[in-house]
This record gives sequence, C-alpha cells and structure tokens, in this order.
Amino acid sequence: MAEEDVEYVERARATTERGEIVLRERRSGTDDEAPGVLELRVNGVFVMDTSETTTEQELARTALAQVEEPSAVVVGGLGLGYTAHEVLADRRVERLVVVEIEEPLVEWMRDGTVPHGPSYLADERLTVVVADIRQAMAEATADSYDLVLLDVDNGPGYLVHEQNADVYRTDFLSSVARALEPGGAVAVWSSAESPDLYDGLLTVFGAATPVPLDVTLQDRAEQYWLYLARR
Repeated sequence: MAEEDVEYVERARATTERGEIVLRERRSGTDDEAPGVLELRVNGVFVMDTSETTTEQELARTALAQVEEPSAVVVGGLGLGYTAHEVLADRRVERLVVVEIEEPLVEWMRDGTVPHGPSYLADERLTVVVADIRQAMAEATADSYDLVLLDVDNGPGYLVHEQNADVYRTDFLSSVARALEPGGAVAVWSSAESPDLYDGLLTVFGAATPVPLDVTLQDRAEQYWLYLARR
C-alpha cells in the first residue's frame, strides 16, 4: 500500500508523566468500507497495531507450553490485550494478573475505545492492575506465579522509555525468579535479538532459550524474539 493511500484518524490521546500515548486508526484511502487498523504509539514510537498480533499471541502460547500447570500467570504490559486474551484461552489458567503502568490505556480497553477491549477484559479470571511491573514483582509473594510474561517495551535495544532498561537487567529478573514457583517460567518479548538479555537470564536462571519469530509488518519482513527461562 502506497503511503499516499493511507489515512490516519486519531482515536484517543493522553499525556502521562512518561509522555504521550496515541491510539490512531490506519485506513486505506481506496477502501472506505474496510475496517481500519488500530495503531498504538508512545512518544511517537510505534508500539503495536491490530494487523500483526502473532508475536503477542506466540508469547502467550510459547510461555504456556513451558509448564505443566500454568494456573497463576502475570503479564507485564497490557498493550491492546492480545497476549492476555491468548493466555485466557488456556483453561488451565485459573488466575491472570495484567500489570499496566499507563492508566489511559486500561481505560481505552475498558470503555470500548479499543473495540475488542471490553470483551477481552470481561473474563472473571482476569485482574488488571495499574502499576509499574518492577514494583509489582518486588512486592509479589515468593513462589506465587507459574508464569511471568514480559512485554513492557520494544526490548532492551529499542526502548520507548529509558527507565524500562531495568526490566531487562539481573536485579529485576531476580525478583521475577523469586516470584516464580519452582519449575515456573519467564518469557520476555523483544523486537530484536539481545545478547545482553540472554546473558542476564543466564546469570539469574542458569539457562535461557532465544526463540526467533518471523513477522510481516506493513509488507516488510521483520524478526522479533522471545527469551525463555525456567526457575
């Protein structure tokens, strides 16, 4: 699709202490009837859209496959809800906590600004907490989760917020390990390969597995990564 054939319509905008969050709809100028694609940007940086959600879903599926009984799960980062929705599709999951730092994003999901939001958040097993994932993990009771899924930024090499660098470092990863049940697993999403993240997981957990994921974004071939480790 040529750039001149694309129209952008702003659906919501909010400013928080971390900057500006914009939800906009991307539409083809040649097809007024076709549903638009929702696109989330933070401080002008593309975060995700609704046309390519396979890696958010694969984050959930791959993580869920790591443990036999993933009854208690925490997801760091709500996004547009696709990872959480995929987690809840697994009936073994009895409790899911989603930790999202940006309250406007949670509100847009709840009030239908994101059209699929209300249905995605309706599951009674789900609790959405507006908080910093670093604080949530620091305060978590030891051995309280079977899985921790982290998708709070674009990865350590392409940060939207510089302070999120802490999420990929050993101090935070150690708090994740403490919150996991023995045998529990962590899965971290990254927009690019990250040897430093791999080394951090290796230091904390003793072993780690990088998983490349091929995707197509607006007709461009890209590769995202998942990093897995088990306590």
